[in-house]
Amino acid sequence: MNFSETACASARAAVLARIAAARQASATDVRLLAVSKTQPASAVRALHAAGQRAFGENYVQEALAKQAELADLGLEWHLIGPLQSNKCREVAEHFDWLQTLDRAKLVDLLARHRPAARAPLNVLVQVNIDDEASKSGCTPGAVEGLAAAIAAQPALRLRGLMAIPAPSPDAAVRRAAFARMRALYDALRTKHRNLDTLSMGMSDDLDLAIAEGATMVRVGTALFGARAGA
Repeated sequence: MNFSETACASARAAVLARIAAARQASATDVRLLAVSKTQPASAVRALHAAGQRAFGENYVQEALAKQAELADLGLEWHLIGPLQSNKCREVAEHFDWLQTLDRAKLVDLLARHRPAARAPLNVLVQVNIDDEASKSGCTPGAVEGLAAAIAAQPALRLRGLMAIPAPSPDAAVRRAAFARMRALYDALRTKHRNLDTLSMGMSDDLDLAIAEGATMVRVGTALFGARAGA
């Protein structure tokens, strides 16, 4: 894809138009997270010039290199890939959001390493909503316990839930998974009333996710084109 500011602005405007159209069926405000996995720092810089501030990365080391190169932009960085315990210090020190917390032992590690001078780390619990053996995420039944552990840590801020439903050619199947996530989110908000983020939906299905209540969509291909090496 051409990473000129004009091309990036056009791609971002098209995605925002899709979000606006989908929101006609939902009163929810929706944030756009640009997924910059495997994309060069120059592409991130061009999309920032088009108005995008929040970017999601799957791999910690790749993200740290981009953060260093783009430090002048003041970007908001989200980790959206699986987190290993040996990367908790780097995530706590260098990211604004972690969207993939899925087990209790990570909670204390993240809280311990979050610098006191920084705002609390925003955290989403990742749910394996379709019980896929190959996918990260906790079971729906584990959500409440993880949420309570996060909320008990002053260095962390529980923001909501995240999911990557199983791919399916049947839109009704994917929409049903999004609906189950919305039900989990609504149930959790009865105990944690400050929750404000349900992260679900990507380039191919953001419209379905928004219709079921997504407040954040994670978009890569529709913004950057096919990922390098894909």
